Amino acid sequence: MAQELPKPICLANLPTRIVHYDALDDVFSGREVWIKRDDETGCLLTGNKVRKLGYLVADAIAQGCDTLITAGAIQSNHARATAVFARELGLDAVLVLRGTEPPQPDGNLFLDALVGADVRIVEADTDGAIEAAMRDVADQLAAEGKRPYVIPVGGSNEVGVLGYVDAVGEIARQVGEMQLAIDCIVTAVGSGGTYAGLLLGTKLHGVAMQVVGVNISRTAERCSAVVLTLCRRTIRRYGLDVRVGEQDIRIIDGYVGGGYAESWPEQLDLIRLVAERTGMILDPVYTSKAFFGLVDQLKQGRLAEHERLLFIHTGGIFGAMARREELLPPQPTP
Repeated sequence: MAQELPKPICLANLPTRIVHYDALDDVFSGREVWIKRDDETGCLLTGNKVRKLGYLVADAIAQGCDTLITAGAIQSNHARATAVFARELGLDAVLVLRGTEPPQPDGNLFLDALVGADVRIVEADTDGAIEAAMRDVADQLAAEGKRPYVIPVGGSNEVGVLGYVDAVGEIARQVGEMQLAIDCIVTAVGSGGTYAGLLLGTKLHGVAMQVVGVNISRTAERCSAVVLTLCRRTIRRYGLDVRVGEQDIRIIDGYVGGGYAESWPEQLDLIRLVAERTGMILDPVYTSKAFFGLVDQLKQGRLAEHERLLFIHTGGIFGAMARREELLPPQPTP
């Protein structure tokens, strides 16, 4: 039996702006690209994660849970947003982070520590291993009398994707007021929840915009499969009157670089150029890869069927702090 659509807890500053930067017209090869500034959802909650967490944390509270458990990489934006969201609502947070502990916490990891999250660094090298690590933590906390709630990596499940279903409604209202005929939405694709929510949102809100993703870690084929599964599970859970098929999903490959969080010189150059021209900061893990992919596709004359595009800036600014040596290389001595 289908469940009712839940109501989220909103800690985000909404709606976020939709802006156009004349200073980037040449970067986009003369094409008209607008930017949805979802990096401005709130200071420590900055980025797309807070939209998903609004639904996930509401679900946790409805179930009487007192501790949020989630996972990600050392510089996970999602983990940091979860820790901050938890503290704002009087909940505890346990973050299971994969990687090697640095000598000093920086960027998101510093903020995790500052808000008092219980950070547990593990060497899990697969999605299955990190999920197993979260289940182990949940079992341990339950044995201690806690009421844990496990949030998947990126907040990407049937509950979390609803955040970007709502975002499409927000976009539709804004572009209507602005008399702006957007026909394509471009976003980074990691765990798949943002893309899945955007795709479902266009169908549920009757918005004629194609959703194009740029994968930042997995292959395009794997991303498409994850998105399709998320969409279909959400449709089943809430009895949504829409259909999603493989033909609806468009993922552009070729901009992963060396893998998750691995950058290349031209990508870092683009971060600096955009920052210097507009004051907008792209993060090195998600938005700069997607932005680079969009710029490169337009340069090659692709996406030509779209007259006006909207790029979703999903945030991640604190992750850039841990990459300062790459982003600001030493200046030559005069």
